[in-house]
Amino acid sequence: MPISPPADVFGVDGIIILVVVVLVLFGSTQIPKLARSLGSAQKEFKKGLDEGASDDDASTKSLAEAAPPAAVNPPAQPPQPPVQSNVDGPTGTSS
Repeated sequence: MPISPPADVFGVDGIIILVVVVLVLFGSTQIPKLARSLGSAQKEFKKGLDEGASDDDASTKSLAEAAPPAAVNPPAQPPQPPVQSNVDGPTGTSS
């Protein structure tokens, strides 16, 4: 048996029964309050998403502007030990 979408599972009769059960549980005065609170929660959620995206953009831009690109320096060469020579002149005689 293939699984059908939820609307097909409930059908028209199931949806009517569901609405009646919700009315009995919450009462007719509580449903508008519940709908308002869900709407305000959705607005706050979207507002938070927008603020988070703008904060991410601003922090990325400020980091890119604040830090100048690092200068590439060649690696330092170790100092060379002094060369001591006992050779006099180009002939290569030692003293």
